[in-house]
Amino acid sequence: MSIALHTWDTPNGRKISIALEEMELPYTVHPVNIGRGEQFEPAFLKISPNNRIPAIVDPDGPDGKPVSVFESGAILLYLGEKTGKFLPRGLGERIPVLEWLMWQMGGFGPMPGQAHHFLGLQNEEDRRYGVKRYLDETRRLYGVLDRRLADRQFVADTLSVADFAILGWAWRHERHKVGLADYPNVQRWYATLMARPAVQRGFQVKLGA
Repeated sequence: MSIALHTWDTPNGRKISIALEEMELPYTVHPVNIGRGEQFEPAFLKISPNNRIPAIVDPDGPDGKPVSVFESGAILLYLGEKTGKFLPRGLGERIPVLEWLMWQMGGFGPMPGQAHHFLGLQNEEDRRYGVKRYLDETRRLYGVLDRRLADRQFVADTLSVADFAILGWAWRHERHKVGLADYPNVQRWYATLMARPAVQRGFQVKLGA
């Protein structure tokens, strides 16, 4: 049975399509047009009470019962647990995956997201302070990631859900006004991931109208 992916074409949505492809799980896309406010519809709020995409419904959840999961980080952890893929079993190996997944969710997502917002404002006075603040922080986070990748191929040594989470946002680096050539380790990591056939399928699948 297919997992139902309720999402839109955003970095957080792409995290999940990439993971589903890499984990070879069957899924169907159910677009939630956030520009039209579909995230506030009662049917969607039943599976995502915070009115945010993505959310999934797995008809074959724990004990064979249907389950819904919202929040992209929670979905990645659920899928990793379900399949036993890209989420190490041992606590020692799991720690860096959790660290870098939380790093993405707490910083490398919210900060570029704020930069996106201010870059889109038309009034120069309104946008100037926000653009500087959030672009500076976004570039700092790219630097953190670059240093992490200086001596390893992936953020937690082996490929994991943390890489998928970060990639969903690094995919928008041009929109962040960030040139990956300034972060050579990130550039190498990004190219490696984007060359993977499942990652390519995860980005190619239509998530919106």
